[in-house]
Amino acid sequence: MKRTAYLSDLEPYLDQTVTVQGWVARRRDLGKLIFIDLRDRSGLLQVQVEPGSPAFAEADRMRGEYVAEFTGTLRLRPESQRKEGLGAYELIADAAQVLSAAVTPPFELSKGEDVSEDIRLKYRYLDLRRPEMFQKLLIRSQVSAAITAFLTAEGFINVETPMLTRSTPEGARDFLVPSRLSPGEFYALPQSPQLFKQLLMIAGVDRYFQLARCFRDEDLRADRQPDFTQLDIEMSFVNQEDILDLNERLLRHVFKTALDVDLPSPFPRLTYQQAMDTYGSDKPDLRFGLPFVDVTDLFAGGEFAAFANAACVKVLATGELTRKQIDELERVAKQNGAGGLAWLRRDGEGFTGGISKFVGGVSGKLLSRTGVEQGGTLLFAAGEWKKSVTALGAVRTALRDLLNLASAGFETVWITDFPQLEYDEDNQRWTYMHHPFTAPHPEDLALFGTQRQGEIRAQAYDLVLNGFEVGGGSVRIHDPEVQRQMFSAIGFSEEEAHAQFGFFLDALASGTPPHGGVAWGFDRLIMVMSGASSIREVIAFPKNNKGSDLMAQAPSSVNAAQLAELGVAVLE
Repeated sequence: MKRTAYLSDLEPYLDQTVTVQGWVARRRDLGKLIFIDLRDRSGLLQVQVEPGSPAFAEADRMRGEYVAEFTGTLRLRPESQRKEGLGAYELIADAAQVLSAAVTPPFELSKGEDVSEDIRLKYRYLDLRRPEMFQKLLIRSQVSAAITAFLTAEGFINVETPMLTRSTPEGARDFLVPSRLSPGEFYALPQSPQLFKQLLMIAGVDRYFQLARCFRDEDLRADRQPDFTQLDIEMSFVNQEDILDLNERLLRHVFKTALDVDLPSPFPRLTYQQAMDTYGSDKPDLRFGLPFVDVTDLFAGGEFAAFANAACVKVLATGELTRKQIDELERVAKQNGAGGLAWLRRDGEGFTGGISKFVGGVSGKLLSRTGVEQGGTLLFAAGEWKKSVTALGAVRTALRDLLNLASAGFETVWITDFPQLEYDEDNQRWTYMHHPFTAPHPEDLALFGTQRQGEIRAQAYDLVLNGFEVGGGSVRIHDPEVQRQMFSAIGFSEEEAHAQFGFFLDALASGTPPHGGVAWGFDRLIMVMSGASSIREVIAFPKNNKGSDLMAQAPSSVNAAQLAELGVAVLE
């Protein structure tokens, strides 16, 4: 028999005969009464089977995770037993049927959060039965639908781009796919649809979007997967302000639709320089304070040698910390490139501990600039600017977690004006910070090829949510001459540029409109929206932190015949 409705939609059928179907979440025998908690994706309903009921014998053989069907009368539970939602109702069963038996599950689904992640990933089809996991998939679906509806109304066209393409240098390692029809040659799985979406602008599509699958062979962490989903957007005849405005309106629409949350308008903005200088990160979490204070001038030429000649001395003021906590924060600072972590504790109108013997002459100014409270702690980083602020930024984030400083809710910020180029010390050459198709600020064009090309600002921007980069993009280069200058700046000869990107450079010379776009890390966005601790929680069938699919047992070896057909040999 067809079920009457999802369990959560049964209210209109009160005191009527209904048929329900789902999984047995729990079975209880009370004397001769049997109670079954039946679960479907929408909720949990108590089914009562009385001893004289024709359903009794069938219900008696049901066990956990059996798939079952019940027909009976839906009624309100006794008033003293009623709970919110479905807990106010129960089904008095007249008929029951086991639709499918189940082996004893390897873990108790109601205690899934206490089970190791590897076990949950191995039996992911069971893990996804848990309401907490289904809710994350539901949010993902709602966000996807909201994005599609919004962008379609804005005149965007959903266009798919190839999964098998050419390997190009884009930062991470490519996943390569051998070609049987062209022995010794390989496709690459796309790290992003970057070149294809720009080609669509050249083709006149004008407004494009896609929830694109992307692949990057890189080291994994909580917010990375080897295969992931990216919301890809590109627009023609726009400037940076047009792109930021569209993305703000889209994100506000997504949050209102999926979570009924109102995000601010407009989003705050920080330049890359401001973000690094104040928070030590280009993805700062603004749900708590602890901005840096620059005190380089207070220590310049002073008696404390470690600070006296430092290019940069930054300090952040926090509450009282134990010595054990300071030691842990020093470990974080050293992990992030600092030689150590200097500190002070406020004691009246002066300081004790740490470097207190070196700061007597500047104590008053330190108190005035930092506003540190009585018993509070000052934490310092000194040295080269980038290393110092980065290390102190990692300490700031560690303090957030150590002291639970982040407020509830959502805080957005745009980070703009990234450097166009950064110097690769290992290879002793300039490289791109975002990708080689990012447009520089027009007023900085003259700096290409000069000693000051490290000062060129990119028309690039990142969207940060609660300390996570959930989106990033740029205005693109549409002038072939500027593209040539960019390739030259990163050490590509014209021959090398054409060898890598010939098809794209030919297209660029064919009449290219001004254009730009953005890519959202879709999985990462859902992770933040749902409060998950890892993007593995919001992907139906993810890989573990070693890149393995424990359920499907991938990657795996293949037989010699398959390799021979592809002309591929495996080195031992």
